[in-house]
Amino acid sequence: MKENLLEIVSQFVDDKEIPVIKPLGKGHINDSYRVVTAAKEYVLQRINHHIFRNVEQLQQNIFRVTNHIRKKLEGKGVADIDRRVLTLVPTLDGALCHRDSNGNYWRLMDFISDSSSYDEINPQLAFRAGQAFGEFQQMLADLPGEPLYETIPNFHNMETRLQTFHESVKTNKAGRLDGVAGLVKEIEARAEEMCKAERMHREGILPKRTNHCDTKVNNILFDRNDEVLCVVDLDTVMPGYVLSDFGDFIRTGANTGAEDDRNLENVSVDLAIFEGYARGYLQNAASFLTDVEIDNLAFGAKLLTYMQTVRFLSDYLDGDTYYKIASPDHNLVRTKAQFKLLQSLEEHYDEMQRIVREAAGR
Repeated sequence: MKENLLEIVSQFVDDKEIPVIKPLGKGHINDSYRVVTAAKEYVLQRINHHIFRNVEQLQQNIFRVTNHIRKKLEGKGVADIDRRVLTLVPTLDGALCHRDSNGNYWRLMDFISDSSSYDEINPQLAFRAGQAFGEFQQMLADLPGEPLYETIPNFHNMETRLQTFHESVKTNKAGRLDGVAGLVKEIEARAEEMCKAERMHREGILPKRTNHCDTKVNNILFDRNDEVLCVVDLDTVMPGYVLSDFGDFIRTGANTGAEDDRNLENVSVDLAIFEGYARGYLQNAASFLTDVEIDNLAFGAKLLTYMQTVRFLSDYLDGDTYYKIASPDHNLVRTKAQFKLLQSLEEHYDEMQRIVREAAGR
């Protein structure tokens, strides 16, 4: 494998010295490596083309987004721009990725040194994460040209997710339906409300913007002082509703329990983290969002949690064909934990709406 990686790196970097290549991180989608050459350091990634079916479109999205952000930062006179936005390194032939003889796709990016990311969150980091994702969307609000490609079509489309769920219920491939009839009923009872974003878009009152679509705190790099450097992991950057990006951070960051917590008493929404994120996000994003978008940010938290509940239960009914599982009931455990979080969000919805309105200066 090492010889193959050296060959891959040579497609991007013309360096006489043999680079040092080491595994980097534990990503669930792509394989990442740290590359150290005589001149500088890079991140080499093998892109999972089974999930991202059109790698050329994905890379074009990232190129457009990072170039636009770079121009915005240059216009503001920001110092050390190479640490504030990802930098794609083209192949020696000028391509944005390289396809090897096995059909795998590879890309190279500059390594951002003296940076760190977090998996755990507190209200202060939530505020800074909100600032980061708010600024990210703000800088991309005027991205010129055609909309970005959908790297995963209908990724946050609730109507599509429910269609898949209904098919899973109908076919009952794993014979598990009887044991989850109560959960199915709960999902169906909320289905109409949870599809309102798609209806509002068709009515022309909810726009699609350039979204990150994976707004976890570990997709932000911080410096040694815990100040935000930049947003990373741009594979899913594509058109979407801002409420989805807002909601996905709350779903993952403001949960007092684990995504697959067996003890449901651990699971609830942390309102201090919700407030920190909302205030940070709206500090940067309120300038370009419409009233409808702001009014539905808290709904986004419910929507994305409901969506994940639906996805976990669909996979459980299908016999666990999508998500990796650690036990036969893992997807059911995940479903119940997500549903418990959804119930907590519903219980505190009025308070969440108040927090958002105050953070937006309403």
